[in-house]
Amino acid sequence: MSIAQASKKASPLQVVRAVFWSFLGIRKRRDYEVDSVELKPHQVIAAGLVGALVFVAGLILLVRFVIGRLA
Repeated sequence: MSIAQASKKASPLQVVRAVFWSFLGIRKRRDYEVDSVELKPHQVIAAGLVGALVFVAGLILLVRFVIGRLA
């Protein structure tokens, strides 16, 4: 690995993609190794929290939609 690769920063899209695939539990070893060098812990934590909030909000909306249809 060269110095240029080690100092490369991850884009916000890379962070979101890495967190999304991690939520699903599907990660290639090569992608994991690249992410472990490029992603910073605070990026992953922030994206994980936002992803979790979006997931929970989606579930709440789905339940309200289904219950509204039944009533």
